[in-house]
Amino acid sequence: MPEVKIYTTPPCVYCKMAKAYFKENSIEYKEVDVASDLKARQEMIEKSGQIGVPVIDVGGKIVVGFDKGRLSDLLGIK
Repeated sequence: MPEVKIYTTPPCVYCKMAKAYFKENSIEYKEVDVASDLKARQEMIEKSGQIGVPVIDVGGKIVVGFDKGRLSDLLGIK
């Protein structure tokens, strides 16, 4: 299983949806709050070119937003 890292902010509805999806499918992930971690925010921007969240790193492949289909493909979820 690839390593999963999700860049979030506390009020983000799509971040909550992505985390719920991971939980439903028993996907372990590391959450990084870019509202309080400026270094992580810069890392997220460099990886994705985006300032919006969620940005999800699945084994080095970047998914911007909660794209359930792409996440399912990358994580092998049917």
